[in-house]
Amino acid sequence: MQIRKIHHVAYRCRNAKETVEWYGKYLNMRFILAIAEDQVPSTGEPDPYMHVFLDAGNGNVLAFFELPTRPPMGRDPNTPVWTQHLALEVGAIDDLLTAKAKLMADGIDVIGPIDHTLFQSIYFFDPSGHRVELACNTATAEMNRKLDEVKWAMLEEWDRTKKAPQHARWMHDGSRRK
Repeated sequence: MQIRKIHHVAYRCRNAKETVEWYGKYLNMRFILAIAEDQVPSTGEPDPYMHVFLDAGNGNVLAFFELPTRPPMGRDPNTPVWTQHLALEVGAIDDLLTAKAKLMADGIDVIGPIDHTLFQSIYFFDPSGHRVELACNTATAEMNRKLDEVKWAMLEEWDRTKKAPQHARWMHDGSRRK
């Protein structure tokens, strides 16, 4: 078996309509499907929900569940807020800057652009509190080649030591633009 692609990624939201409208307004995602049931098909559990699907481009689908009978959404208290996020690729730095301006004009806080060497990103939160990243690739073929050469060594060292390996230090030590 070979995975062909991610069919969809699903998150919980506090309000399905608000979520569909927000992702349409700020990220130009088209609303493509709604499914609502009073019972969960996979478990038979009585639990009414609205499941909405958005076109994230190139066959990628982002989905959300609104669960009105459940307690309000929470966050894993042991995981930093910056860790769990949805990263979406855009085609140009100008796209990042345009999105940032639109979000900020409506009072949404935006961090960035942040230069990650291989890409630049902006970060913000959707109405349900999910952290969203827009990223624009800036890596060269040589950068990607260098990282490919050391990925397994880095992973093995990390697994042994739980300390950041230095194999790709060039990304952050000022010598990165090679």
